[in-house]
Amino acid sequence: MSTGYAVEVTDLTRKFGDFVAVDRISLRVQTGQVFGFLGPNGAGKSTTIRMLCGLLLPSSGSGRVAGFDIMTESETIKRHIGYMSQKFSLYDDLSVEENIDFFSGIYNVPRAKRTQRKDWVLDMAGLADKRDNLTRSLAGGWKQRLALGCAVLHEPPILFLDEPTSGVDPLSRRQFWDLIAQMAHGGTTVFVTTHYMEEAEYCDELALISRGKMIAKGTPAELKTIIPEDILEIRVEQPFEALEQLEESALVKDVALFGDTLHAVVEDADASIVAVGDFLAGRGLVSAGITQVRPSMEDVFVSLVELEDRKSTEGTQP
Repeated sequence: MSTGYAVEVTDLTRKFGDFVAVDRISLRVQTGQVFGFLGPNGAGKSTTIRMLCGLLLPSSGSGRVAGFDIMTESETIKRHIGYMSQKFSLYDDLSVEENIDFFSGIYNVPRAKRTQRKDWVLDMAGLADKRDNLTRSLAGGWKQRLALGCAVLHEPPILFLDEPTSGVDPLSRRQFWDLIAQMAHGGTTVFVTTHYMEEAEYCDELALISRGKMIAKGTPAELKTIIPEDILEIRVEQPFEALEQLEESALVKDVALFGDTLHAVVEDADASIVAVGDFLAGRGLVSAGITQVRPSMEDVFVSLVELEDRKSTEGTQP
C-alpha cells in the first residue's frame, strides 16, 4: 500500500449473479481525511463499504485497508476499523451503559481502559445522565451518537460510516458532522456514504457513484467546476407551473425545483437569462429574478448522471 493512504482499491467489483452492484471502482483515501461516497439509494455505496470493511468479498479487483489485503485479510481489517451502519447496530433491550460494555467486549478494549473509554463515549454523546435508560427510549439523534461512540471504543485508525445520518433530524445531522470533523482533526480517517447532497460540503474529498460506477472524484470545489453548462436560479411566484412550461421548451437542458426556486441548466447564461425571462413573461409567469449561480453539489451530480446516461444510451444504439 502506498504511504499515506488509509484505503486504496483498484477495479473493485462485486456481482450478484448477472447484476453488477459495484463496477470497477478505483480510489485512494489519504490518512486523516474525511472521504465522502455520494450517490442515490441503490447506487452501490453500501456494497462498496461492506467490501472495504471485510464483510463481503469482492468478485474481482484488489485493495488494501489499513495496510491489509481486502481479499485475504478481512478478519484483520475488522480489528483495525470502526463500522457504523444506518441501522446503528445497537441493542434496544440494553441500557446505554450496557451497550457500551457489550461493544467494549466485542472490540476487545483492554479491561484497564474500559472505564475511561466508557466515560469518553458518555461525554462525547452527551448521555452521561441517560446511562441507565433503555436504548429504545432514546431519540434518533441520541442513538446516532451512541452508535458512533460504540464504533470507536477501540480507537480505530479508520472509521466507516454507512448512511449514518439517515432518518435523523437536520440539527442532529449537523451536530453529528461536527463530531466527525473533530475525529478527523485528531487523525482518524473517516469514510462516509451519504445520499444527502448538502453533506458533501463537509468532506475533504468526494467520489460520486451512480449505478455501481464512480463517475467523478475530487474536492467539493473541484467537482463544482467540471460541468460545462451554466446554472440559472429562477425565482417565480408559480414555480410548479414555470417548471412544466420550461420542461416543454427548448430553452433549457434541464430544470428542477430547488427549494422555492428553480435551477435550470443552460448553454449560455447571459443569453438564456433574457430568453427565459421573455418566455415566462409571455405565459403570464412573471419572474422575481433570474441570475447565474455557482452549481450546487446536486446540480453537479444530476448533470454528471445524465451525461453518463446519455453515453450509455448512445453506446447501445446500433
